[in-house]
Amino acid sequence: MYTGKTVFAQLMMFMPEYEFQKCVDHYKGDYRVRKFSCREHFLVMSFAQLTGRESLRDIENCLTAFSNKLYHSGINQPISKSTLADANEKRDWRIYADFAQVLIKKARPLYFDDKEFRLDIDNMVYAFDSTTIDLCLSLYPRAKFHHQKGAVKMHTLLDFRGSIPIFVDITEGAVHDINSLDKMPVEPGSYYIMDNGYIDFHRLYTLIHQCRAFYVSRAKDNIRYEAISSSEVDKTAGIIRDQLVRLTGYKSSKSYPEEFRLVVYEDYATSILYTFMTNDLYLPALTIA
Repeated sequence: MYTGKTVFAQLMMFMPEYEFQKCVDHYKGDYRVRKFSCREHFLVMSFAQLTGRESLRDIENCLTAFSNKLYHSGINQPISKSTLADANEKRDWRIYADFAQVLIKKARPLYFDDKEFRLDIDNMVYAFDSTTIDLCLSLYPRAKFHHQKGAVKMHTLLDFRGSIPIFVDITEGAVHDINSLDKMPVEPGSYYIMDNGYIDFHRLYTLIHQCRAFYVSRAKDNIRYEAISSSEVDKTAGIIRDQLVRLTGYKSSKSYPEEFRLVVYEDYATSILYTFMTNDLYLPALTIA
């Protein structure tokens, strides 16, 4: 029987120990810690994530069941539920947030030539969206959402090449999506794909357009605009309309004083019309859609 390193230990070999220890030292994570170090804490939580554990008790039971293999996985001994709960509550979360950025910087170049995502552009393309995570209101009274429900909202910026999250903002569940645009990092020349929940003309203009980046978003049905010009379209490809427009609403026209583009696309399989707005004036309409 093979008694070498486990698969988990081989995965953890890619962990940059020096960079992790820099994060720990920066926030004094191991100060007055005698047994359960930050490194071991990271290994246990990584093990729980990779093996799909559902609770602290589940983690404890699983580690206990495989106690004879823990040493070969880099974990000194089984961890009790109370020890893990204390570490999750008291350890500075910024240690692991900073280390996550280290891992992301190492992983992103590996997907630079990712063939799974192919567009006829060389620019970086990101998707920005949110998901609501339900919580028990009796355990998390500060996370009140609505109708006696608790929740937090996770706003995530996803790099399409490799599906790597490069920015995560966790807010209260009642926080509107558009507020997270204020924190989203913007790279000039990159494309940001969003749904219409993120449409705020002032933010789109100042945070993305004026930073020389591009957005592509579903347009709301009630926007007021006038068409400046129209381009020829290939209706056989599903493109119904491609127009350069300007806002005519009193407030919206002041928030976004320049022209932008509306592309109307029909999905012939479902007969559903989609209207997209973008500040990119040169890409083919089908690429935008």
